[in-house]
Parts: sequence; C-alpha cells; structure tokens
Amino acid sequence: MKVLVAIDSFKGSLSSQECSRAITEGIKIADQQAEVLTIPLADGGEGTVEALVQATQGRIIQKTVIGPLGQPVLASYGVLGEKGEVVIEVASVCGLPLIPTKKKNPLVATTYGIGELILGEIENGCRNFIIGLGGSATNDAGIGMLQALGYSFLDEEGCEVGYGGGELKRIQSINASGVTSLLKECTFKIACDVNNPLFGLNGAAYVFGPQKGATEQVVKELDEGLKHFAQIAASELKRDIHNIPGAGAAGGLGAAFEGFLNGQLLSGIELLMDTIRIEEKMAGIDFVITGEGRLDRQTAMGKTPVGIAQCAGKYAIPVIALAGEVTKEAETLHDFGITSFFSIANGAMTIEEAMNPVTAYANLKTTSEQLFRLVSLVKQSKHEIKCEV
Repeated sequence: MKVLVAIDSFKGSLSSQECSRAITEGIKIADQQAEVLTIPLADGGEGTVEALVQATQGRIIQKTVIGPLGQPVLASYGVLGEKGEVVIEVASVCGLPLIPTKKKNPLVATTYGIGELILGEIENGCRNFIIGLGGSATNDAGIGMLQALGYSFLDEEGCEVGYGGGELKRIQSINASGVTSLLKECTFKIACDVNNPLFGLNGAAYVFGPQKGATEQVVKELDEGLKHFAQIAASELKRDIHNIPGAGAAGGLGAAFEGFLNGQLLSGIELLMDTIRIEEKMAGIDFVITGEGRLDRQTAMGKTPVGIAQCAGKYAIPVIALAGEVTKEAETLHDFGITSFFSIANGAMTIEEAMNPVTAYANLKTTSEQLFRLVSLVKQSKHEIKCEV
C-alpha cells in the first residue's frame, strides 16, 4: 500500500512537517509494509517557505532587514533547489507576530523589508520570485517595499514621504528613476487567496485593518489614503490598481506587486502544487491524506485540502482529510473531492488542551493508526476473497 501525505499545518499547534511525521508513525503502526510519501504543504501563508524548500531540496537563508515598525528583524526566506527561485513569506518580514499587541499600528507599519530581500537577491542574480501574502501587519499599499526597490513617493514639496499607511494621503507624485533596470527582468508569482479590491468597504483597510490594530477612525483614515494612492497611481502610471482582484491582500501589497512589478496573483495552493509538481507524485498512490487545523466552509475556498483532493480526483484516488476541528459546513467538502473527513479529537477537552502540540501530535498519530488498521483489514479481506475464488 502506498500513501501520500500532503497536509497543511495545524496553525498554532503543529507544523506541516510535524503533522506529516505523526500521520506516518500512525500508518506504520497499522501496516509496517506501507510506503508513505510525505509532502508538507501550505497555501501561501505560514509554512510556505518551509514546504517549498523541503519539497525542492532547497535551502533556508536568514537576513536582517527593516521590520514592520522600522526595527531590525531577522527574516527567513528560501531558495528553491531546482530552479533557484526565491520564496518569501510576507509574515516573516512584516507580520503581525513580530509586533506586540499594544504596538500594532498600520498607520506606521511598513513593508520596506520585503523590498530589501528582493533587491538583495536581484543583486545575487535571482530573477524569479514566489511571494506568499498573508499575515501582514501593514496597510501601506506596498510603498515601503517599492521604496526599498528604488521608487520615490513624493509629497507636494517634492520630499520623500515616510513609512506606513498614514503616509499614503501625502503622496502627490511617483518617481521611478532610482529603480534598477534589472527589475524588469524579474517575474513575481504571488500566492493570494483573497479577491478584495484596494479600498472601499471590501478593501484592505475595512476588511483587514481591525485585526492589525486599526480603530474605526484609523480604518477610515487608511481607506482614504488607499483611495488617494490609487488615484495618484492611475494618473502617474496609467494603471488601475484598485480593481485588481486581490489588490487589497496584505494591506495592499497585492496592488503593488501587480500594478508596479507586473506580478501574477495566483491561488496559493495551486501555485505551490505546480511548483513542486505534485501531480507527478500521484503515480501508484492508493490513498491521499490531507487536512488542516479546522475544516469548515472556508476550506472549500481554495484551501490546501480541496486543492489536493481535486488533484487526486483526476486519478480516482481516495482522499481522507484530518483536522483538529470539523464543523457542520464541512459536509460540502464531499462535493470537492474529499472522500471522508475526521476530527482527531478523541474526547472532551478545551481548545487549549486540543491545540497543545503534544496532545495534537498524539491524537493525529492515533487517528491515523486506527484508520489504517481498518484500511489494512479491508484490503487483506479482499485479497483473501480473491485467493479463494
């Protein structure tokens, strides 16, 4: 029996790699002869770098750059093994976890460090980038990143504006004379799973601002800044950066990547599966195990389990999804190729207990073992019936 384990992390509890190990151990207890292939995955958010680096036998690099509040941070990013593409998670450079709760402030948070990483790798000879959007603490429409790449955003007196979303309303012109010509040779594939426009009630500020520390008044100020910036960009660049599907992702980084850097905004899981060529891994597979921390209606909206299930469905391979929590809405996942799904919770416990890494690892291992004891028994029974015939 050959099993492919392609699972996302259980966020706040287990990494994708830890989930894969727990499942593998459980399967091996049930069937020592089982061949288990593991491909840790992510959907463009947390764990994207680690998953792609492991899948391509690449390497992790650390570099000190400007963090979200202007302080130095040690950011990790990856260089993929086969093609040398650079993969960067926005969250590792300017993410919410880098800022204490009381200091969250999208008016001043900057994406400058993202541009520093990109520029450094361009100077090292890299021309192809994969960017995972998600988890940012910023709402600056990517101007910080663009400033690091050589763009100048000038106020009415011709002076460079500062950092953060609060500076957007001061911008009156854009100067690209300082941008390296090598940037035109670069490609940017952007893992983005939201379709929000740049501003408005469904835009970056109103939808994502509150979780980044924005009060109602600050949200309004940020939204006005985004609208103003979009108008300046339309006038200076002759491009509409507002209506790009995903423009509002990561505080407007989606708009910056596509509008200024000609990036492609793509489904996170589809981008990852294409990069690691997961369809090639389906040959000879009997079962696929996938999952994430919580299976709900959002899982069907481009999350890892559904992406994997649809790929496996092309080859009529059964797909089992495991999760810490399974909601009533998860029933719709059958329509997206998931054969069956199970919660690994094996008794009454608090959320804190369930998310404890030791508990979650043990529950995932036990659930996998019990599932494959049943699978092994069924396969053995079928074999015996064939032999008798």
